[in-house]
Amino acid sequence: MIQRIFPLTLLLLFCLQISYAQSFKINSDRLHASLMQLSTFGKNEKGGTDRVAYSEYDLQAREYVISLMKDAGLSVSVDFAGNIIGRKKGTDDTLKPIAFGSHIDEVPNGGDYDGPVGSMSSIEVIKTLAENNFTTKHPLEVIIFTNEEGGVVGSRALVGQLSKEALQVVSNAGITQYEGIKKLGGNPDRINEIKRNPGDLAAFLELHIEQGANLFNEKKDIGVVEGIVAIDWWDITFTGFANHAGTTPMNLRKDPMLAAAKFILAVNQTVKSYEGRQVATVGKIQAFPGAGNVIPGEVKLNLEMRDLSSEKIWTIYKDLEKQAQSIAEEFDVEFNSKHIEVASKPALADPEVRRVIQAQAEKLGLSTLSLPSGAGHDAQEMARIAPMGMIFIPSKDGISHAPSEFSSKEDIANGANVLLYTILELDKKLQ
Repeated sequence: MIQRIFPLTLLLLFCLQISYAQSFKINSDRLHASLMQLSTFGKNEKGGTDRVAYSEYDLQAREYVISLMKDAGLSVSVDFAGNIIGRKKGTDDTLKPIAFGSHIDEVPNGGDYDGPVGSMSSIEVIKTLAENNFTTKHPLEVIIFTNEEGGVVGSRALVGQLSKEALQVVSNAGITQYEGIKKLGGNPDRINEIKRNPGDLAAFLELHIEQGANLFNEKKDIGVVEGIVAIDWWDITFTGFANHAGTTPMNLRKDPMLAAAKFILAVNQTVKSYEGRQVATVGKIQAFPGAGNVIPGEVKLNLEMRDLSSEKIWTIYKDLEKQAQSIAEEFDVEFNSKHIEVASKPALADPEVRRVIQAQAEKLGLSTLSLPSGAGHDAQEMARIAPMGMIFIPSKDGISHAPSEFSSKEDIANGANVLLYTILELDKKLQ
């Protein structure tokens, strides 16, 4: 008789715990207070934040964040890449952890919300579970990544994608990534030892401000991210003949600036002619020799394209390349192009994780919008090893990486609650 009652009692307690969990809500005031306190580290006279990775402000902020994580009951460590990792045990040690988090470093004169919203919300999720005496089946990991703004350094290291060459790149703090990681208490010489492999995590989630105006303009509460776009770069060169600006007749010129100007217009027109959310930018142009009284002999420009599909990016590029050749012939100049780097590959969100995010937002009575992320995030690297999902909240006027960056207290709380309930639902669904 006792043997029959005991499993029934456990089942009843489990059902009560799940029912109880449905009434959990994060503490909005506490979350906002921690976010505002974090914003004081590196605040400048312009109202922006100079908390670039590896700076003294970054070190101070990390100490604050570690104290919050410990207060929440997490077991905290700093790995060899400088990532701050807080662990909470689950009831089933055979299950892989559900991980979530973001970053706290900022661009120079940046805003207060970018990565910090996701980081502070992740800690608040742990605090909410702790104060309600709720333990998930899966272990939980809160990850505060190193130097996201300087090239997703911590997440690349965590998935084994940070090269020795990348460690020698100079950061916004004026020191190399190698020196910076050592400053944070990491060990770049042993960085390969922290590599996670596919299957090491049950899932990875990141809450973030949108950094665009889609949610704000359409008055939607939550963005269910479809994926993080691929970014491709090309160096484009038009070569003509440098000559005197005053003595060379207009009909005898081989002016590469004219070709470059027409090509830039063609980029805008062509990219808009394709259906979808793809974008392209010419953000850098140089004329040589660069004198006002000399027809340039060479013009260099940079083309960047972003979309969830690498195939689509290359289809559009091939179209542009044909047009560039035709434009070069028109102005009697030469055209050359070099694909200089795949800045990032597309990282698609896991369909099941997306469905869970969508469902939990709707249960909370929040409106949603499915959209891609046009900016890079740590989640794109974590997608290499785990089912990934991202939750966006609105950015006022779409502004980010600037002192006027802003997300409301209510929007932040909405995002944190969606994160909380997504974790709880995945904890039930994932094996």
